[in-house]
Amino acid sequence: MPKQIPPSPPEISRLRAAAALIPTIEAGLIDSRLSVERAAHMAAFCEWTVERPFDDPSMAKLAETVDSGLKRIKLTLSAVA
Repeated sequence: MPKQIPPSPPEISRLRAAAALIPTIEAGLIDSRLSVERAAHMAAFCEWTVERPFDDPSMAKLAETVDSGLKRIKLTLSAVA
């Protein structure tokens, strides 16, 4: 019988989505496929996901990954603007 995977808490799902968005935003800005405004909105979502600290080590590591990606995106956005 297949093993049932427990449902993810919403925080984990949001962090995973934000981590997946980071490379998409970066590539979109580099290739000029995303407008600065759209990239800023997507980055705002990512920023929202890491607003609070996480106790779970795996979630904290994922939040750290998102945060470092956001720093790169902000540098790119400031260079474009």
